[in-house]
Amino acid sequence: MIVFANDFYLWFLLLVPVIPAVYGIVRLLRKRSLAKLGDLELVRDLMPSYSPVKGWVRIILFSLAFFFFVIGLARPQVGAKLSEMKTKGSEIMICLDVSNSMLARDYSPDRLERAKLAISRMTDKLQEDRVGLIVFAGTSFVQLPITADYVSAKMFLGSVDTKSVPVQGTAIGDAILTAAKSFSLQSEKSRAIVVITDGENHEDDPVEAARQAAEMGIRVYTIGVGSLHGQPIPVDGDLMKDKDGNIVVTRLDETTLQQVAKAGNGAYVHAGNDEFGLNPIIEDLRRLEDEEFNSVVFEEYDEQYMYFFAIALALLVIEMLIGERRARKRLFD
Repeated sequence: MIVFANDFYLWFLLLVPVIPAVYGIVRLLRKRSLAKLGDLELVRDLMPSYSPVKGWVRIILFSLAFFFFVIGLARPQVGAKLSEMKTKGSEIMICLDVSNSMLARDYSPDRLERAKLAISRMTDKLQEDRVGLIVFAGTSFVQLPITADYVSAKMFLGSVDTKSVPVQGTAIGDAILTAAKSFSLQSEKSRAIVVITDGENHEDDPVEAARQAAEMGIRVYTIGVGSLHGQPIPVDGDLMKDKDGNIVVTRLDETTLQQVAKAGNGAYVHAGNDEFGLNPIIEDLRRLEDEEFNSVVFEEYDEQYMYFFAIALALLVIEMLIGERRARKRLFD
């Protein structure tokens, strides 16, 4: 497989057919100018050493040299060998609530987008830790398996919205149990689950789920998103209403989240607009014993640009040696 490290240079390849086209136009204009001086056959007799064929050979060689030079600038690479790398750190599974209540706008622009921004910033501060993502509403599933690839983590995070889980509701306990099953087999000590939600659980027993996770040696942290006095939920340009036509108001359930964190040997943080709460949790995780992981990664690709530069140089040298004059006739021909 060939990849290009500087693929934007490939746009210059569009000039390759332009070069001989411009040369042909210049030759045509020159021919018309000579025609004004007199008969072309007579003019050619006055320039017996001039070779039009060699001119075209030179411009084709120059175009080919330019082609290979541009390919070299784009830095073609091959290889992509797999290697095993040892890292030390923690494994963190983030459970993100994507129920409709996360659309409330007591954060800017809303609860869900603010949570996604905080997670993205958190990955910028991770070093050798591994992170995974669970999304949940009425049910839960693994959006991103545990990984040290923070770029992929951000890509998966960007695609998350309230439609990521088709079943509405808030099943915090199910999310915790899903996360507990999603850690790697290499991890035994430094494992943590971070639940980001408004805490309005309607489906199961999250405290019992956190207790089960703690028995497996997994800490459960909770981040409460929302205000205590409540906020309406905007849906399709209107406010969500119940079956009686009353506006639905979503409130942060701190009591449940505090109980979950306590049962999971973790801590509860109320998210703010400035400090969302992930940084204190990451600092707490830093105090845990780091574990050593074996990760399969891609090594650097083998560079191939020098071969293309060499071909371009060779073609330019040949082009300069050819010249535009006919070879002189031998004396005894």
